[in-house]
Amino acid sequence: MCGIVGLLVKNPALRDQLGALMVPMLVGMTERGPDSAGLAVYTTPVSERHHKLSLYSGENAVDWSELLARVAAEFAHAHEIAVHGNHAVLTSAADPDLLVAWLARHAPMIAVLSVGQSIDLYKDVGAPADIAERYRFKSLQGSHLVGHTRMATESAVTPAHAHPFTAGRDFCLVHNGSLSNPHLVRKRLEPLGIDFETDNDTEAACRFFEWRLREGDDLKTAVQRGFIELDGFYTFLMGTDQELLIVRDAFACKPAVVAETDDYVAIASEFRSLAHLPHIADATLFEPKPEEIYSWRI
Repeated sequence: MCGIVGLLVKNPALRDQLGALMVPMLVGMTERGPDSAGLAVYTTPVSERHHKLSLYSGENAVDWSELLARVAAEFAHAHEIAVHGNHAVLTSAADPDLLVAWLARHAPMIAVLSVGQSIDLYKDVGAPADIAERYRFKSLQGSHLVGHTRMATESAVTPAHAHPFTAGRDFCLVHNGSLSNPHLVRKRLEPLGIDFETDNDTEAACRFFEWRLREGDDLKTAVQRGFIELDGFYTFLMGTDQELLIVRDAFACKPAVVAETDDYVAIASEFRSLAHLPHIADATLFEPKPEEIYSWRI
């Protein structure tokens, strides 16, 4: 059992309140996921020449300024870094694939959580309220976000196993449920050169959908293929730089509720995480139907 939350603000005036509106949603899902929590927030994109890398050092002591100097010495491009304790966002004009590979060789104690032009990603082990305070989630601004609280059922409780999972650029996924065939999915994808970082079943779904996006599918088409390839019980919530999407499996036994107003679309596993939102009494409320895809664009 896990908790999912999503929020997309249609009204640009609410973008500076995105984090403040989201924190009660995430904390409200604590009973569904007390082990770990995380979120991906989509902000104003950096320029076309730049990418952002969300970095996580865990309990490893990292001199982020020294790391920035080493990156600058290796790559003749503009770089900057924003530090939040054991998390940092590195913005660079270097080729992101080369930069990720360099970090893996020269700074293996640092995990790359996400890569893109809009996405910033935070995840850690512990109570959702503590994680929200640690990374100052209330101050986050942006157009939309995807969040998760985890109760581990099939793999270890570590930051790497926490959600959201990411693959490719500006794509993330959170999951409430359990897949029965993640090893078959891995067996199909690994010969294509797709590497996995954990044994978590959600990572298999994330990398499957991102593979289909790279093959030319739009997100809805990729999800439709998932109905055939992914077996199990699930509510998936996904984000791209332009879109928020939710889908439930054919049995729809994993809960989800959507609230939509002229100002926002809010999603949670249970209504209690939506009750604080402005004008919630006037929102259109519904539960997503089985194998029906719902998406919203910024």
